[in-house]
Amino acid sequence: MDLKDIKAIIDLMKKNSITEFELERQDSKIKLKRGLSGGASAVQYDEPGVPVIQTIAAVPAGPAAPVATGEIEIKSPMIGTFYRAPSPEAGNYAEVGTEVGADTVVCIIEAMKVMNEIKSEVKGVITQVLVENGKPVEFGQPLFKVRPN
Repeated sequence: MDLKDIKAIIDLMKKNSITEFELERQDSKIKLKRGLSGGASAVQYDEPGVPVIQTIAAVPAGPAAPVATGEIEIKSPMIGTFYRAPSPEAGNYAEVGTEVGADTVVCIIEAMKVMNEIKSEVKGVITQVLVENGKPVEFGQPLFKVRPN
């Protein structure tokens, strides 16, 4: 099951007011729960042989939304803990002034003990980091602002 399928399931859950969804197959299991705010509150996905770090698209639905200043927000595709670097000793993935491309990893969000690399999905320059390292983030919460180029 890929990210596109998971997003489709989440959309169906929202449209039909379903708060919990679980699917089990021979080699995989996915469980989704929605909170009161309407966003996914917990996501669990287990599949043997899948690496611990998964890559998740940074924009949950469609292209990034332009902000009034002409900047684009990179939003969290999930609930979890925001980390700017791959480890405490390593440098940050992105700083203010860093040029990013569509495939540039800008941060990690830890969700249910899984580290998920978040990609920019836009081309431009980081103008603002909106979340403090180690802080919890919500689904759809802006993480960075990018000036497109």
